[in-house]
Amino acid sequence: MIGKRLKAAKETLEKGKLYTLKEAVALSKQNAKAKFDETIELHVRLGIDTKKSDQQVRTMVVLPHGTGKTKRVAVLAKGEHAQDAQKAGADLVGGEDLVEDIVKGKMDFDVLVATPDTMKDLAKAAKILGPRGLMPNPKAGTVTFDIATAVKELKAGRIEFKADTYGIVHVPLGKASFDEGKLFDNAKAVLETINKVKPTTSKGVYVRSVSIASTMGPGLHVDTNKLNA
Repeated sequence: MIGKRLKAAKETLEKGKLYTLKEAVALSKQNAKAKFDETIELHVRLGIDTKKSDQQVRTMVVLPHGTGKTKRVAVLAKGEHAQDAQKAGADLVGGEDLVEDIVKGKMDFDVLVATPDTMKDLAKAAKILGPRGLMPNPKAGTVTFDIATAVKELKAGRIEFKADTYGIVHVPLGKASFDEGKLFDNAKAVLETINKVKPTTSKGVYVRSVSIASTMGPGLHVDTNKLNA
């Protein structure tokens, strides 16, 4: 059974209509009328074969206006790299002591960054971090010696995303309380990044469909032929 709010939101949409990216952003924001600040989400179905290792889409993007949520960043590093992390604004910086805390279940952070030389120390915490999606990964930019840049970008709104088993990418664009311009800028940044990481072995139509929706709202289908415009 469709709730009253969702039913009312659907009545504002034209059945079968494909919206421009700006229209979809505006209507999604307009229909976000829950009692909490809903997230505006972008969903992109890609023409990739996820069973092939050379057609995996996994990357990161710095959203121009962030997601509306401040990430707590922990850094596993030693010496000058640990100092760089502290200067860059990391919420938690440590070495073996940080690993021991993780093993004990003390994980007061949203993302963990590590320098390559400390990854071996994380081995005993892998079974704890892995299932939670917190294990540092080079592809996600969370295994690096450039700690300062990683911390600053994560704090500024850098997020990682990847295509699921159906070849669909799901990315938060920000909160419904953001103005339309900021949500639109974030959406553009994500779509441009998706195009940049197109697998060379992917044939045919790459971006098959795009939709935007708020957490509790209906999905609005975007006209992919007008994305470049």
